[in-house]
Amino acid sequence: MTETKDVNLDFEREERTGLAEAVFCEGKSDHQLKTICEKVVKEARPMLFTRLSIEQFEILDDSQPAVLDYDAVSGTAFHLSSGSDYKVPIAVVTGGSSDLPVAREASRTLAFYGYDVFEVHDVGVAGLWRITERLDELKACKITICVAGMDAALSTVLGGLIPGVLIAVPTSVGYGMAKGGETALRSLLVSCAPGITVTNIDNGYGAACAAIRILNTFTEPGSEDS
Repeated sequence: MTETKDVNLDFEREERTGLAEAVFCEGKSDHQLKTICEKVVKEARPMLFTRLSIEQFEILDDSQPAVLDYDAVSGTAFHLSSGSDYKVPIAVVTGGSSDLPVAREASRTLAFYGYDVFEVHDVGVAGLWRITERLDELKACKITICVAGMDAALSTVLGGLIPGVLIAVPTSVGYGMAKGGETALRSLLVSCAPGITVTNIDNGYGAACAAIRILNTFTEPGSEDS
């Protein structure tokens, strides 16, 4: 196995925190990524890779064929799975189809930990009927992750309509004054719907991790409620 001094994986992190280490791939060299992948495969450890481009994946797949489950939409891949079979209902909702890469990052992170995800896409507030007709399904979910750009109004609307934990993810989708997601983030931080948790811009992974930390306090594999 190729060794490099700038790679030091933390395989014990899940025992300490309930969340395994994930590899953020943007900015990493091909050499670093290949070293990480070689070590993960050799030790048969589960590992989640985020922000992994198709070009980076192809390099890893050439060196370690067919060991990574890759999703091009979210830019995520994982080796093995870190979770068990959880039956807690979790929803991931998007305002528009352009928010799908961030939403899929959240869904894939949850899948890595063994959670099934109920996905509802393209239900932004420009056509309120699209979200209101899904409310009964969303009300049954313990946690909803809402992913939206522009003014991110969908999360505030849901905050007044559903009882479960609501995690809002502002995205960088939008024209001009959307400012790469800054407007959506600020809109969520001043939302009049109380109790919404807000992540950083485009941080679907962080939203999923927040959900898992919450769920780890009261769920066991295979359980449906606390």
